[in-house]
Amino acid sequence: MIVSKPYMERRSYATVRKVWPEVQVICASEPLEFDKYVKSIGDEKLVVDMLVGDLQRVIEYPSLGFAIEQDVPEDVHAAYISLTDKGFTSRLLSS
Repeated sequence: MIVSKPYMERRSYATVRKVWPEVQVICASEPLEFDKYVKSIGDEKLVVDMLVGDLQRVIEYPSLGFAIEQDVPEDVHAAYISLTDKGFTSRLLSS
């Protein structure tokens, strides 16, 4: 069982499946509504930056050998591009 922040579950799953492909993975996080999560962090921009950065890792880590590949729906990828274009980039990997 992997316990992580809510926005990191998908990446945590992909990383564990890469490192231990034979293990059955269960991911969990505190059940928290999005608005309450944002309030707990106290910075809306930071939360969006964290979400954008984590999605970048879901997209990029497989080619770096850190995680298994996962499908990213087109609308999610389009939102990612839109958010990076709007400056939500503080948590992105360096190029």
